[in-house]
Amino acid sequence: MQPGLTVLMLSLLLGLQPITTDLYLPALPALTAGFGAPMAQAQFTLSALLLAFGLSQLVWGPLSDRFGRRPILLVGMSAYVLASLGSTLSGSMEMLIVWRTVQGAAMGAGVMCARAIVRDLYSPLEGARVMSKGLSGLGVLACLSAPLGGALSGWFSWRIALLAVAIFGAICLAVVASKFKETLAHKNLAALQPAIVVRTWQMILRNPTFLAFSLLSAASYGGLFTLLAASSFVFIQVLGLSTTMYGLVMFTNSLFYIAGTFLCRYWLPRLGVRRAVALAGGLSLSGGTCMATLALAGWHNVWAIMLPQCLFMLGHGVHQPCSQSGAVGPFPQAAGAASALNGFFMMLAAFAMGGWLGAHLDGTVYPMVFGIWFWSALIALTAWTLVQKHGANDGR
Repeated sequence: MQPGLTVLMLSLLLGLQPITTDLYLPALPALTAGFGAPMAQAQFTLSALLLAFGLSQLVWGPLSDRFGRRPILLVGMSAYVLASLGSTLSGSMEMLIVWRTVQGAAMGAGVMCARAIVRDLYSPLEGARVMSKGLSGLGVLACLSAPLGGALSGWFSWRIALLAVAIFGAICLAVVASKFKETLAHKNLAALQPAIVVRTWQMILRNPTFLAFSLLSAASYGGLFTLLAASSFVFIQVLGLSTTMYGLVMFTNSLFYIAGTFLCRYWLPRLGVRRAVALAGGLSLSGGTCMATLALAGWHNVWAIMLPQCLFMLGHGVHQPCSQSGAVGPFPQAAGAASALNGFFMMLAAFAMGGWLGAHLDGTVYPMVFGIWFWSALIALTAWTLVQKHGANDGR
């Protein structure tokens, strides 16, 4: 594949994540009211999806190392489209949870393969640059998702918002089927043997570079997920925004994430991975601390949350490409398995945070704000210690 097509493919596959979550968020309060369901059950439609997303990657990873990326993508994207249609037609909150769980498992194939494709084709440092381009595409899709979801749910209904997710999945399936060429040069014929799987996972989990970057990616995504899971309730129900205005707020959030990915590409050739991540850790911690300070001072409004969140998203745009490519970098022969474990840890953090938010959302801004503050501190601690000690040696 040509480099431009590779970046397009990465953008679509990585973009499955914001399309599946962000486009759906503005519809979450209306969906909850429509089914007459409690808030905790509504939160589970998101946390169950992410748990399935994380667990499924542990299966998709070895399968893709054995059979290649293309067949896994075709199977996964077909299942994603089917589950998206099932979500659209769900007649109860219980059925919606079931279909969203299937959707998350299918989404795991696309996102896991995207990270593995980068390692198939590029060295770790170049992979971080390419990953940042793919994540810029993800940011564009995230920019469009929340406003589109708000508009569709406001003008029509939450079912139309979910139908838009199915349409995007069908587009991804068509592009993969017609344009994607296999990137795995040598299939690992022993990748599915139980003893080999266990030894591979043990090798990956003992690698300090993998652990450092995986903790960074999990903490960074944990902070983003805290916003995603709680923001529709906080901005719409607590602060009184319309679904359309909420979509615009999330659009701004995504713009700063895109700016962060461009900042990543500017810093990498000048500073290297470790110094770029260290500086971005300062952005993350500044954003989280400022947000919490303003909330404790009684400033409960959109600006007091979103201006600090923009700092956090600049850091997030650096941490994600560096950490995702850095975690997979040491394992060219097991990129699928390493990508799967890295993705699993990110979703484990998100699932735990989703459960906590479901039990603690109390009609104030505090659970969301303090959650983001916690993750920002963990990001900075990881970026300034473990990544500096065990990060890939890029000459800086």
